[in-house]
Amino acid sequence: MPDVGACLWVVPGGHIPFPSNGPEPEFTGFDQLCVLNTTDRRADVELHIYYEDAEPVGPYALPVDARRVRHVRLNDLIDPEAVRLDRPYGALLRSPVPVVVQFLRQDTRLPGVVALAATMAYPA
Repeated sequence: MPDVGACLWVVPGGHIPFPSNGPEPEFTGFDQLCVLNTTDRRADVELHIYYEDAEPVGPYALPVDARRVRHVRLNDLIDPEAVRLDRPYGALLRSPVPVVVQFLRQDTRLPGVVALAATMAYPA
């Protein structure tokens, strides 16, 4: 399979929905990154988070093995600090090899409603 993707990706519209309604973990609101690595080398992806009123945070290390996909809930990231809930953010991903990045959100703030949205990140 040929290498596909880019080494720099941008997600400008992050916002982890909070609070959630319903049993956890199935109904926890989240933002998620899906990273596909079709190369023969491990992708040591670095993620930086940008906020409206604070300095950027990162890097968060997101290794993706060769010829694999990795799904990462941003809610679960805690090092170097937890990604802030219910707060607008943007994300920048850098990879030493080309990868493909998709962004997904599950919003369960309204009782009995599960809203899902997915989009491709922007390859820069």
